[in-house]
Amino acid sequence: MEDVKRVFNDFDTNGDGKIDASELRSILLTLGTDASPKEIAGIMSEIDSDGDGFIDLNEFAKFHLASSGEDSKELRDAFDVYDRDKNGVISASELHYTLKSLGQKCTLRDCEKMISAVDVDGDGAVNFDEFKKMMNKKA
Repeated sequence: MEDVKRVFNDFDTNGDGKIDASELRSILLTLGTDASPKEIAGIMSEIDSDGDGFIDLNEFAKFHLASSGEDSKELRDAFDVYDRDKNGVISASELHYTLKSLGQKCTLRDCEKMISAVDVDGDGAVNFDEFKKMMNKKA
């Protein structure tokens, strides 16, 4: 749950304990996704289960748990955010770039260690199956 809370806090840029549509749009832009207002509204309504116009930590955690199923679209979308060159694997440099764009302080060496911790096949990168296993362990 700590990992989920950390990601939630990255999205909650003003620190008010909830994610609004503008914060969601901002983080998606940072990650290289220019979602339309209609797409943002769709994402918000999918996650905002109480309909108050905000995503709180509990809603975010429920969404995370639901999206950690086998080959869910959300899990694939999350993988694709990190796989910047779309070659089917996440390299240490791709992880480093994405985490830095989210404001995380980490070195390339830190990212290499993270990659090696889940790199089952030893190719120096994380493929979708390895990513899925990692996310399912955290759920």
